[in-house]
Amino acid sequence: MDLKDIKAIIDLMRKNALSEFELEKQDFKIKLKRGVTGQVVPMEDSLPSAYPTPLPPVGTPGMPVAPGPAAVSAAAAPPVLEIKSPMIGTFYRAPSPDATDYVEIGTEVIPETVVCLIEAMKVMNEIKAEVKGVVTDILVENAKPVEFGQPLFRIRPN
Repeated sequence: MDLKDIKAIIDLMRKNALSEFELEKQDFKIKLKRGVTGQVVPMEDSLPSAYPTPLPPVGTPGMPVAPGPAAVSAAAAPPVLEIKSPMIGTFYRAPSPDATDYVEIGTEVIPETVVCLIEAMKVMNEIKAEVKGVVTDILVENAKPVEFGQPLFRIRPN
């Protein structure tokens, strides 16, 4: 099963108002569950989630919630995009241990630029930038596990 199949399952979950989906085939298992906000969140039975879904701010019904200081400073900062992991797997910055890294901080990328590999079920998946900009942060160490939706890179659009 590839990323396109998983995205198709997520679309079907949204269209049919399904809150949970589970598929098990030979040595492959996937379980998706929609969170409180309607966002699809991957579930893994044997591993606790490292990125819990944040709860929405609590306020009086019908009353807007005032933004906190973090929200105000984020609005004043220049926009930064994140490249997030499309799957669970192992993050690699280069195509092989002796090769140079795909990108470094300061590297200009275009949507087709390969920024890393994620190994999932012994398959190497090239992850492309999908945006145009400059790499400002690399958020994951080489050869470390990543979760679905985990930020991998920060990009300043140009």
